[in-house]
Amino acid sequence: MASITIRNLDEPLKERLRVRAAQHGRSMEDEARDILRTALAEERASPCDLAEAIRRRFAPLGGVELPQTPRGPMREPMTFEE
Repeated sequence: MASITIRNLDEPLKERLRVRAAQHGRSMEDEARDILRTALAEERASPCDLAEAIRRRFAPLGGVELPQTPRGPMREPMTFEE
């Protein structure tokens, strides 16, 4: 089994871990192990592109209908002859 040391742990966070461990009837070390195991066991969402992420974020808000702008006839291309 591997070991890990966590330095510079904030005192309020350490206290919350101690209380949570006591509520579950186990040591702080065992509680931290369980937290890590649970967090890392979750399935990771498949990566998607930025456009898909934005679409999913705003889809519940509904779409917006914009009026079409009328287009005129195409202009003749420029010539650079003298």
